[in-house]
Parts: sequence; structure tokens; C-alpha cells
Amino acid sequence: LRIDTHITALKALNVTCDSKEMLQFTTDNLVGADVLLDEASVTATENIVMAASMAEGVTNIRNAASEPHVQDLCRLINLMGGRIRGIGTNCLEIIGVHKLHGAEVVVSTDYVEVGTYIAATAITGGNVRIKNAASNHLSSVELGFKRLGISWKTEGDDVLISRGNQCLSIQSDLDGGIPAIKSAPWPGVPSDLMSILLIAATQSQGTVLFHDSMYDGRFRFVGQLNEMGAQTVLCDPHRLVVQGPSPLLGMMDRMCPDIRSGMALLLAGLCANGTTVLRNIGIIERGYEDVPEKLQALGASIQRIESG
Repeated sequence: LRIDTHITALKALNVTCDSKEMLQFTTDNLVGADVLLDEASVTATENIVMAASMAEGVTNIRNAASEPHVQDLCRLINLMGGRIRGIGTNCLEIIGVHKLHGAEVVVSTDYVEVGTYIAATAITGGNVRIKNAASNHLSSVELGFKRLGISWKTEGDDVLISRGNQCLSIQSDLDGGIPAIKSAPWPGVPSDLMSILLIAATQSQGTVLFHDSMYDGRFRFVGQLNEMGAQTVLCDPHRLVVQGPSPLLGMMDRMCPDIRSGMALLLAGLCANGTTVLRNIGIIERGYEDVPEKLQALGASIQRIESG
């Protein structure tokens, strides 16, 4: 897990980091600075924003992440008395203050969770309304799904996915070449959605290349997926080719390497013939709340089994 971006940015604010045995941060006084992040990291941006909000002077962050949850944090700090400008852009100006106070804020709907249930509905031929889906945050999600022939309608803040609107056909490039779905910082296709899109691609007609340069282990679960009948070729740790559609077969003892790939395997089980058993589902529940209950409400045959 690379945390260099966090540490380098905090050092710019007069923070000392000792990493010999454990990470220990100390400072006599936080001081504003000009900071250029070497990657548009969400959590590094959030850490530096929080530190800079109570630092002396002005901090300018360039190449800042601008995802909706980063914007939520910045708006909360402003409601608490902070002074942040440029919210929603890749350049933030933070004027440090000496004191913050309490405030209330509404946390935005998770667009990755919305995208996950869009995929689940499309690949199982369902009809679902997702309420309070923050439809204004779904343009980046739509970039990936459109390539796979998956679409939806919006009514206010709700999203409606219907069986009749899905062609599940991968859209080729204009020259007839194999299209690529590439992850990118906001407002590009979210890296956290790539595993979910991959499952949708296994049920779509055609061939597509997935390229996730942002996370080395994104496709490490595809061996388990291929055992279920998927047709994928791992080119390198960052690139994967999917040929669809592939009928999937349920299998026992599927392991969840991380939140997103675990949820991807769960979706594969939903559209597979037979029974699929997922182990260590606690990893999935770090990123998705009440997954079995929500899917049961939608008609899925899924149950939680306590392991001995």
C-alpha cells in the first residue's frame, strides 16, 4: 500500500514523519504551503485538506482529487468555519483558521454502490428503481456502462433500470477496433467500479479491454471468475481482455480478496447457474451495507451462513 503521497504532502506543512518502526507524525506548528500531489489521491487530498484547514497561512493544493466525497468533506469543513475555495476542482485554496465548530451535513450517496446495483439489475434482467441515487454524480459511471450497452433513466434523483432498455452489447470503436474502458481520477471512470464493469462485460456481446492503471491488484480475482466460465485474458496486472457473453456456473468456496472484487464475485454468483458460496464476506461489508438484505428485497436468492 503506497502512502508516499500522504507523507510528502504532510511534510510540506511542517510535519515530521518517523517511519522506522511505525508511522509517527509530529509538528510544533502546521504551516500552509504550496503542494503538488504526485497523484490525485482521494485520501491524501482529504488528509492534507484537514491539516491545512487549521494550519497557519494559506495552502494551495494542485492535482487534488475532486470526487463527490472529497467535496462533501470540504463543504463540511466550511460549515464548521473553515475557508476552502475551489471545491469540485483539482486546485484547492485553504486559508487556515484557529478554531472549528460543529455542523451538520448530508453525506452524498455512494456512486460506486449505485453503479453496483445498476450492474446487478442489468445482468439479471431485472427492473429496479434506486431511490436517492444522486443522479448528478453518475456521469462518470455512465461512461463505462454505455460501452457495455447498459443504460438507465432518471426521475429526479432516482435511477430506473429496466429490462427493456438493456442491449448488453459492447460498443466497438468507430474504426471497428476493440474498445477500452480505462479508469481515471474523477470525473473519469472510477477505479473502484472496474471489477463491477468487468462482470457486466462477461454478460455482454463482444470484446472489451479493461485498463486500470490506478490499482495494481484490481484483476487478481479473475482466476476464480474464469473457473466459473468467464472468458478473460490477463495481459498484465493492469490490463484485462473480456470476451462475452459467457454463461457462468455457480461454484463453492469463492474467496473475496478485497471489497470490489468480492462484490464482483457476488454479482457473478447472482447471474450464474447453480449455487455460489462466498467466503470472508466481511470484506465486502466494509464497503456495502446490508448487501444480503437489499438483494433479498429485490428477489435474489441469497442468505448469510455463519461459518463454524
